[in-house]
Amino acid sequence: GANLSRASLLDVNLTGADLTGANLAGADLTGANLGGADLSGAKLAGVRLNRVNLTGANLSRASLLDVNLTGAD
Repeated sequence: GANLSRASLLDVNLTGADLTGANLAGADLTGANLGGADLSGAKLAGVRLNRVNLTGANLSRASLLDVNLTGAD
């Protein structure tokens, strides 16, 4: 998967994106749209997901250690 660790992806539109196995550790996805995205097996440790749309996203086998989901859908 893609290496997006520590990336600043504020308000990005990743609707339906294939992020299978991606490394997003420490990334800031505040306000992002991840509706229908495939995040299966993704590394999401320490990711900021404040106000993120996760409707229909696949998070199976994703690592969600220390994730901030304040206001996420």
